[in-house]
This record gives sequence, structure tokens and C-alpha cells, in this order.
Amino acid sequence: MTVHTGRHFLQIPGPTNIPDRVLRAMDMPTMDHRGPEFGQLGLEVLAAAQRVFRTRQPVIIYPSSGTGAWEAAIVNTLSPGDKVLMAETGQFAVLWRGIAEKFKLDVDFVPGDWRRGADLEQIEARLATVEPDVEVLLAEVKSTPAHPTLRLFIDHPDGVTLALCEQVSSDLSDYRDRYALEVSSPGQDRPLTKPQHYKRFLGRRARVRLRAECAGSRSLTGELVGASEQDVTIAADDGLVTIPFEQIARSNLVPGD
Repeated sequence: MTVHTGRHFLQIPGPTNIPDRVLRAMDMPTMDHRGPEFGQLGLEVLAAAQRVFRTRQPVIIYPSSGTGAWEAAIVNTLSPGDKVLMAETGQFAVLWRGIAEKFKLDVDFVPGDWRRGADLEQIEARLATVEPDVEVLLAEVKSTPAHPTLRLFIDHPDGVTLALCEQVSSDLSDYRDRYALEVSSPGQDRPLTKPQHYKRFLGRRARVRLRAECAGSRSLTGELVGASEQDVTIAADDGLVTIPFEQIARSNLVPGD
């Protein structure tokens, strides 16, 4: 007989491992679901749910499997005929596609091999076909213990509105299966990721983080005074510095300049 020491943890999307303090709090007789205590608990939960969802309107709770939550997400945010972009990153992504097609959505499905995450270049390329005036300034994945976040900074000739961010989020709805999705305007510390970005903002101050040290530092701040297809020149405190693009890890405008 094999004896296992310690506590077993099931490393799959569910069920959730329950902390010991929660298990101890549950170690009591089951509440009568027809009794007054359960009714009062239900009212308290519904009131707290209003605060969670930041609404004063009634919150309706219905039981379902995870598939039911998917269906609710689709019917509450999309309509038949809406175009959505989906990427094949695993079995859940395939199931998402099946549900989307049942609700008559126009699915643009990017095939994958299940071993790798979403291809960010493909995201930008596909978005260019459905939102041709939207420029993806930066797409990055921020990993957290709970869930990785796919963060997109976008721009538009007429400016970035909340409605545009919502539309881009809708176009990328399938990525929500794998990532928490954030779409926003570039803000004051606008990311600079392409040669044309540096050319556009000549005369502005920028902060450039390097892949390797330059003059004893991996970060330079100064005025943008030159830019080509191969490099950018900054007037830093120690003088002019020309940096090849392949040495730049990240660059942003300095806010308030």
C-alpha cells in the first residue's frame, strides 16, 4: 500500500482547492434550505452582489455549469451576425467556437497547435481587417498567480473612446478564455514601439529601457532628436546617444512634458 504524505492538490482548472479556514467554517450542521436562516443569507448575498457588480438594480442568480456562463457572456454582449476573433489555444477554445456558431456569430478562427499561447502578431493582423483604422501600439501579456492578462494599447485617428475599446474587446472575445483582457488608450506615457512613433514625437522627452547596459545604465531619458528605420537618437544628460531598435526593450513618452 502506498502512503501519501501531505495534502493532494488537483492541478486542473477546477474544482477550486478550498483553504483550511473555509473548511473549518463549513464544519457545522447543514443549514435548512427552507428555513428562515437560509432565506436571510440569500438576501444578504444578493445585496452584496449589487456592490460587487456596482449596480443598484436587482441581481439575478441562476445555477448552471461553466457552459451556461459562456452562453450568458455571449448573449449579453453579442448579437447574431456580430464578428468575433477566436484563437485555437486548447479544448476550451474549440468549445467556445462551437457555442459562438450556435448563436449565429460570424467567427474568425485562428488555428493553433494547443501547445502555445495566442500569437500577438496575428491578433494585430486580424484586427486590421475588421478595424482597419485601429493601430495596436503595444500588446503584452502580464502574468499573475491567478490569471494572465492580455493588455492592448490602441490608437485611432479620431481618438480612442470607450465604445472603441469595447468594440476591440468584442473582436477579441475568444481570448478571454485564456486571458483577462484589457484594452485602453495609450495615455500620457504613450508607448513607442515602431520607427514612425519616434519620428512623430521628435522634440518630446522619452524614457528608453535597454536590453543591455549602456554607459553603466539600462535606462535613458531625454529629448527625441532623431529617428530612422534602424535607430533612434536621444539627447540625454550625458550627450547625444544613438540606440539601435533591437537594443530597446521598452520605450514611453514622459508624461507632462
